[in-house]
Amino acid sequence: MRPFRIDVPPEALDDLQRRLAATRWPQEMPGAGWQRGVPLGYLKELAEYWRTGFKWRQVEEHLNSFPQFLTEIDGVDIHFLHIRSPEPDAMPLIVTHGWPGSVAEFLDVIGPLTDPRSHGGDPADAFHLVIPSLPGYGFSGRPREAGWDTERIGRAWAELMHCLGYPRYLVQGGDWGTPVSLRTALADPEHVAGVHLNMLPTIPPQDPAEPGRLDAADLARLQFAATFEQDGAGWRKIQSTRPQTLAYGLTDSPVGQLAWIVEKFREWTAPGQAAEIPVSDDWLLTNVSIYWFTASAGPSAQLYYESNRLDADFLRTWTGPWPLAMPVGVAVFPHDAVRPIRRWAERILPTLTHWSEFDQGGHFAALEQPELFVGDLRAFARDCR
Repeated sequence: MRPFRIDVPPEALDDLQRRLAATRWPQEMPGAGWQRGVPLGYLKELAEYWRTGFKWRQVEEHLNSFPQFLTEIDGVDIHFLHIRSPEPDAMPLIVTHGWPGSVAEFLDVIGPLTDPRSHGGDPADAFHLVIPSLPGYGFSGRPREAGWDTERIGRAWAELMHCLGYPRYLVQGGDWGTPVSLRTALADPEHVAGVHLNMLPTIPPQDPAEPGRLDAADLARLQFAATFEQDGAGWRKIQSTRPQTLAYGLTDSPVGQLAWIVEKFREWTAPGQAAEIPVSDDWLLTNVSIYWFTASAGPSAQLYYESNRLDADFLRTWTGPWPLAMPVGVAVFPHDAVRPIRRWAERILPTLTHWSEFDQGGHFAALEQPELFVGDLRAFARDCR
């Protein structure tokens, strides 16, 4: 374990400003709004704030206020935050982000999770918290060989918790954190006490009559999934098949990287046709800056190629069944990109013991709704301690 601090070189900051100032902007179809992608006026304004107003050094200082480390697992340096609770009986917990997120998603929940006594909570709900960056993402190393799929990452997470000396722990995740958490539990069943997810894909069973048994709410979720697959899955198709080609543009153009990520925060968080993204510009730019300064566009997309390239890969990665022995909890947020159907979830998760549905929030639950996220995780963990 080597202590780690983020320290972006001054020349990298200067280079970002130069590239932003020299952006060659495309034309835009009049009146398109968000229908054809990120609107030109919105992106110009956000990029200008990135160039002239955003304070990366303040972000860096905030991130560095939490203990961070690097350790090599299976030939790759894994970056992680490790915040031990002041409560001696706290439950160890490893939390995994997805794409296009980062460890910065969880900054607002670190305090309540690790030190509930100081945040109006019960000290019995405390966690020792481990928040790793996925291989190829952020400040983790880049795999130099094929095969780093969610199963391999799950094994790496089990090894990380073993190296930290945690004999019993919980796992939590959304987006890529969902299959990684489930794979960690499968790889380490003797030590994983429970799995909490804030995203769970469910697909129709083979029985063609099954959709006819759904109520109106679940039918709406099924229709949303069909529409999303037709209209909203372009990023996944590209990153699953040609990640290297995409990487050239996003690694060279900060505005390209900004648009590629911001679009998903808008689509996977905003209800209906709302124009506003329910997270601050400063947080959006914090997240995009992590991808930019670490040149993560290509390496992060490689996880899609490893795990989603063929239909069989996609099904194996996301749809189970998951023959777990420990309890599983699912928190459902209404504006997520994935909206599960409980009766189908029960078929793929035989140990599903906790199911919560909320009336606000989307794909990035800990960021958008930190209080709901923390409360649900605490409630699930009480039965696993």
